[in-house]
Amino acid sequence: MKVTRPLLSPRLPRPASDSLWRDRRFLRFWSGQSVSQFGDRITELALPLLAVGVLHGSANQVALLTALVWTPNLLGLFLGAWVDHRPGKRQLMLLADLFRAGVLLTLPIAYALDTVTLGQLYAVALLTGTAAVVFNTAYSSFFAHLVPPESYVEANSKLSASRSVSYIAGPAVGGGLVQALTAPVAVLADALSFVASAILVGRTRVDEPVRAVSAGPSLSLPRRAKEGLAFVLHEPVVRAGLLCATTLNFFTFLAGTGLLVLFADRALHLSPGAIGLAFGIGATGGVLGAVASPAIARRIGIGRSIVVGAVLYPAPIALIAAATGPTWTRLGTLGAAEFLSAFGVMLLDVNLNSLQTSLVPDGLRSRVAGAYNTVNYGVRPLGALIGGELATLMGLRVTLVVAAVGGVMSAVWLLASPIPGIRELGHAPVESRQD
Repeated sequence: MKVTRPLLSPRLPRPASDSLWRDRRFLRFWSGQSVSQFGDRITELALPLLAVGVLHGSANQVALLTALVWTPNLLGLFLGAWVDHRPGKRQLMLLADLFRAGVLLTLPIAYALDTVTLGQLYAVALLTGTAAVVFNTAYSSFFAHLVPPESYVEANSKLSASRSVSYIAGPAVGGGLVQALTAPVAVLADALSFVASAILVGRTRVDEPVRAVSAGPSLSLPRRAKEGLAFVLHEPVVRAGLLCATTLNFFTFLAGTGLLVLFADRALHLSPGAIGLAFGIGATGGVLGAVASPAIARRIGIGRSIVVGAVLYPAPIALIAAATGPTWTRLGTLGAAEFLSAFGVMLLDVNLNSLQTSLVPDGLRSRVAGAYNTVNYGVRPLGALIGGELATLMGLRVTLVVAAVGGVMSAVWLLASPIPGIRELGHAPVESRQD
């Protein structure tokens, strides 16, 4: 049997007519995140190209680099509990941005001194990944009070759209910068983007209720972490979303960005500029997906939109594996697959993130985000490492096919949950439980 219950609201909503286009706080934060996302796209291309082109890294070494970026998420359960217990989520986000900027700056300095090594690349990946976990767990509470509940989908759509735009221009510019100035120098752009983000986040003030700041002095860190994990495991919508996202992340990271770059370089024989161009052209699908997500959700329901996105995101990876022929065909296939995949992941992310934000109580937000990300993002290093081994043993093309097929299977978790029956954020059908 299914019943309907109202979703939890973190605060009283503002009138629906109060558009986010007139919300200066949101626009300021949105601008900072847009700049930061643009810089990230450059580094995501520059780091593996630095490992491959300058340091002559193997498939396993490139996979390890990707894995180390996500390994700190294994600590997300406890970092989230720590963040939830601290006031000033905005200050934590600001410090995380400045820390990442400082770490990234060590790469161009070391390159200038001719001392850059794979060990330094690994350290940079690990440290920036740790700061990202702190930023993201603080962000969950910050975002919930930056905009009203009825604007969650619109706000996530805008943030995701700018992220998708960064996938268009970022890789293209990044590929050009790497080719013209070398990869370590290109990383400098990402460091500066974190400085800009820190400035704008620091100027975006959000009033957080007391219960969202402290979980109570009597509770230990492990106890607070346990409460966040318990909510994730027992709330049926959040649990199903986690199982789907974790499956997706594991299989898509078998063919993570590092191996895709390696495949495009060594199997498709594309130049760094061409690789960046293909990723940039393909990322227009992300912009369209982010912008169209609210309309698609209204048309077919937010739950069904999530299911469609979960399938459309991984399936096109198989197209990349099948790429062959002249250069323009290989380049076009890579771009088309990236287009479809980016559309799918935005359709999934915008709607699933909005739905889950509506369900989580204020006092648990960072803890739930930490627990969620420990599992969801923590599986990414495992996927990346297994992907490297699979690519070494069976080849890159086989690895891409396995990633596509396994990723599509993630939709099974959604189909067995209440999610497909949810049409809007106002009310969600959930399975009734008897004690």
